[in-house]
Order: sequence, then C-alpha cells, then structure tokens
Amino acid sequence: MQEKIEYWLVTAVARTLGRLPRGLARLLVRVLTLACYLGLTRLRRTGQRNLELAVPELPLTERNGILRHVFRNLGWQLVEFCRLPRYTPANTRNWIRTEGLDHYLAAQARGKGVLILTGHLGAWELSSFYHSLMGHPMGMVIRRLDNRLLDEYVNGIRCLHGNRVLHKDDFARGLLTAMRAGQSVGILMDTNMTPPQGVFVNFFGIPACTASGLARVALKTGAAVLPGFCLWEERLQQYVLHFGPEITLARSADDDDDRESEIRALTQMCNNVLESWIRRYPDQWLWIHRRWKTRPAGEPSLY
Repeated sequence: MQEKIEYWLVTAVARTLGRLPRGLARLLVRVLTLACYLGLTRLRRTGQRNLELAVPELPLTERNGILRHVFRNLGWQLVEFCRLPRYTPANTRNWIRTEGLDHYLAAQARGKGVLILTGHLGAWELSSFYHSLMGHPMGMVIRRLDNRLLDEYVNGIRCLHGNRVLHKDDFARGLLTAMRAGQSVGILMDTNMTPPQGVFVNFFGIPACTASGLARVALKTGAAVLPGFCLWEERLQQYVLHFGPEITLARSADDDDDRESEIRALTQMCNNVLESWIRRYPDQWLWIHRRWKTRPAGEPSLY
C-alpha cells in the first residue's frame, strides 16, 4: 500500500508539472527547491564542506551562490523529467542541441562500443533521453529505486526512444555484452565508492575512491571512452549536449601489476576530465553528495 500511495503521489505531481508551461513549472519548483535549501541543513552543510575542500580559493559568498544554484538546477531537472514524454525532435529544436557529435560518431564507427563518461553535472537525465530522441539510443548504468512501481515508471520514461537500463547489481556483465555488440553506455562516474569497486585517485587534488569499472571494461574490450554532458548555457538560454574528445591511454601492460596501473591511470584521466567540466560549470554539479566520504586507510573523515 505504501508503494502504491508513493506511486500515485509522484505520478500525479509529474503529470501536473509535465502539462504546465516550462516557465510556470520552473517557478513553482523554485519555491520547493528554496525550501529544500533552507530546510535540509545536512545537505547544505555537505555542499558547503565540498566546496570548501574543492575550491577553497573562491570567496564564501561565491561558494554559497553556487550551492543555491545547485538546488535550483535540481528543480529544473525535475521539470524536464516530467516533460520528457512530450518531447519530439521538432519541439526541442529551439532550446536543446548537440555539440561535438562528430566525436561520438567517430567513436561509434570503430565498432568496439562507446563508454560515455558522465556525472551528476547539468541535466544528466535529459542527456541520454535527448541522445536517443535524435536517433542514438544507449544504455545507462543505474541503481534500482526502492519502490518497484516508481522504478518501472521512471525507467519507462527513460527508455521511450530505445534506451536500455543496466542495473548496478549486474552492470559488469551488461557492459561487456554491450561493448562486444558495439553499443553505447553512459556511466555516472562521480559518486563515492568503496574498495574493491573503487580505487583512490585524485579529484580536485583530494584522493577520492572512484569507480574503476569503466577503465577495466575499456581496457579489456578496446571500447572508446569519451565525455558527454548536457549543460545549461545561460547566455544562449539553451541546453547543449556536449561530447568531448576521446580519452585515450597508451597501452603497455604485460602483467597484472601493469594492468592495475593502467586501470588507475585511466581512472585518473577520467576524473581529470570530470573536474575540468565541473570547474567550467560549478553551479551545475551535485555538490551535496559526500564525494570524499571513503578515505584511505588511516585517514580521518572529511565530514
């Protein structure tokens, strides 16, 4: 009964927001996100601490401004997700576009699969949906929602135009299968992990336990790795789905130790790329996640 009530409430809100004009829906959600910013003190403190760790050179007022925009952008993402079923190539033409598609098409043409490095930056739900809407369906590594009905509802929207979901509890086999079939899969690689699924590499100059699965699969299959982020461009008043150049690593592994070094090196390269995009769009990254929660042995907590 609890699952059903949650489902009815969420879908009622989603359908209401989905039918409203974007401007009005954003205004209504702005009230909600402002209340969250003021009321969810634990999340706000986490965001403030992350900004203090990652960009201490910024004045406190600027860091607080970034954090307020994070909550605003989460509300905007909610609005976009609720509107996804209405989107077509025609009615999205004036406010969303792709940049760097040639990078993606070149990687796909090699036929060994494409691993799209992405994160909780910009409009991550919109990015994969729009890519499929424009004729390029892909897989997504996701975590199942606790509510089975909501999980089916959300994934049904994500997959309207041919996308596929790979669940985290069995994603390694799914990734290998997808790469051998020459498919594309997006991986959110900016969340805290724990060993052995993660390895410690730097992120904003701080050791961060980072998922190594992307690097392992890329090095095993020869799949291309390239960044992809859907970001709000304030000056243009548009979302732009950016694809960056392929991330490549010279191969030299002859034994297990060398192979682990390569995995760590490619994972570090991915973190470097993620960090560079976050620095360009700092108010669009999910600073309220405890990214540096897992610490190397013997190190104290940063939170």
